[in-house]
Amino acid sequence: MNFQGKLKKITKLLVITSIISVPVAAQTKKHITMEKKIINPWAWQDQRSYVQAVEVKNVESTLYVSGQTAINDDGVSSNEDMESQLIHALKNLEKVISQAGFENSGIVRLNIYTTSTAELWPKFHILQDWIAKNHVKQAVTLLEVKSLFETLKVELEATVVK
Repeated sequence: MNFQGKLKKITKLLVITSIISVPVAAQTKKHITMEKKIINPWAWQDQRSYVQAVEVKNVESTLYVSGQTAINDDGVSSNEDMESQLIHALKNLEKVISQAGFENSGIVRLNIYTTSTAELWPKFHILQDWIAKNHVKQAVTLLEVKSLFETLKVELEATVVK
């Protein structure tokens, strides 16, 4: 057999080998599931609807969500009360998370900015109910700030994993 004949035979063997090995390789690939571990050295934070830390392993993807506020689809800021703005901000947060292909339960970090904790506290149950309904276990930072954009009173910034 000449050189070209040997080359054709080797090429044919390589093609056959690759056709057989690709499905086998695909079958042996294991699906690794994301793991979330909650770290709570105390119990008092449970009444405040957050955790002290969240360890996440085997993450498929991470979504960093900009601060969501009570801004409508046309980009107009709300001038309504804290309750209305909090509900609207939560809906906008849900919309971004959903459109990105993630789930609310994947939130692992939530930063809350408000212009008045005195106005937010009486309405905090709205956020707590939303957290419970969506099975969210997240680390939280709450900050009172001098002002937010235009007439806004509350802003929610999240990190979401899947």
